[in-house]
Amino acid sequence: MISGFATAEGTKKFLENSRITPLNFKQIQNLTLSNVGVGTYLGDPNEKTDELVKNAIKTSILSGINVIDTAINYRAQKAERSVGKAISELINEGKITRDQIFISTKNGYITNDADVKQEFWEYVKNEYAQKGVLKEGDVTSGYHCMTVTYLNDQLERSLKNLGLDCVDLMYLHNAVEGQIKDVSKEKFLENLKSVFEFYEQKRRDGKIRFYGMATWECFRVPSDNPQYLSLQDTVDLAKKVGGENHGFRFIQLPFNMYYDQALLAKNQTLDGKSVSLLEAAVKLNVGVFTSVPLMQGRLLVPGAMPEFSELKPSLRALQFIRSSPGVLAPLIGQKSPEHVSENLEIMKIPPMSEDEFLTLVKKLTA
Repeated sequence: MISGFATAEGTKKFLENSRITPLNFKQIQNLTLSNVGVGTYLGDPNEKTDELVKNAIKTSILSGINVIDTAINYRAQKAERSVGKAISELINEGKITRDQIFISTKNGYITNDADVKQEFWEYVKNEYAQKGVLKEGDVTSGYHCMTVTYLNDQLERSLKNLGLDCVDLMYLHNAVEGQIKDVSKEKFLENLKSVFEFYEQKRRDGKIRFYGMATWECFRVPSDNPQYLSLQDTVDLAKKVGGENHGFRFIQLPFNMYYDQALLAKNQTLDGKSVSLLEAAVKLNVGVFTSVPLMQGRLLVPGAMPEFSELKPSLRALQFIRSSPGVLAPLIGQKSPEHVSENLEIMKIPPMSEDEFLTLVKKLTA
């Protein structure tokens, strides 16, 4: 097991060693993080994909990216193992140290293990139900569970998969989206408080550094939508549980030139004013990582995006997202050497300035 976690000194040293312009890094929680991260969602649960993902992560890190995102249910636990192998190999090769890399994972969904040759529900029965990890009524119709017993089991599995003593960021994965059809909002918030209490305890135990919520709908939809969640209320809940030094410091949500709600929809309320999610996050000191930067390839189709620069479509998409005020980094899923090489070209150029970005947005929304 690799000990340690991302630190101010380590991540600063990563920037210095990378020879990448400091404009391609952002500061949050005293950490220096690249403004593009690697996602590990898609791919078949087989050894060929394991090798592709591992190599893509290694190449990305050596090209100046120190943000790696995964989840226990991605490729049925094999994504986490690929991340773990990549980090371990780079450390053993003397290329990086653990304190230079920011690693996030997620728990909440029911998952099997692709390396255990059992049918999905057989695995769930053998590994979770018979061992008391899950009991009747714990799992929603969305294949989601946020009991402390289950989340603790998943955290321990994630650490083992990753080969780490501590993960930098643990997200509760699509909690509102996976729960709200089966529980009331009041019950959900009660359960969320218990989860935050659990995460705070695991921070004290040294197994996670920060926690957050990886979401799909809840921070983007209008306030009258049943799935809606107030970022202010969520931060207040974390403060109630963990005090001013609480660990709820990051969220993740879809954002690109099509899913633009985080930037343009003023669906959050802060100090009595309607603001966008990104505005609220900045004021609440919550870092925002974004998913689906290419909409799983759909934004690469000719004409799918405005041609506001001469960059290739994939780089144009990443440039727009990482230049958005309030965004820490888009998380780009990349496996094939060709895609990795193309996407990493973004680290050779700086993001747009805020003035350039705002001018572009005004032009696009006129």
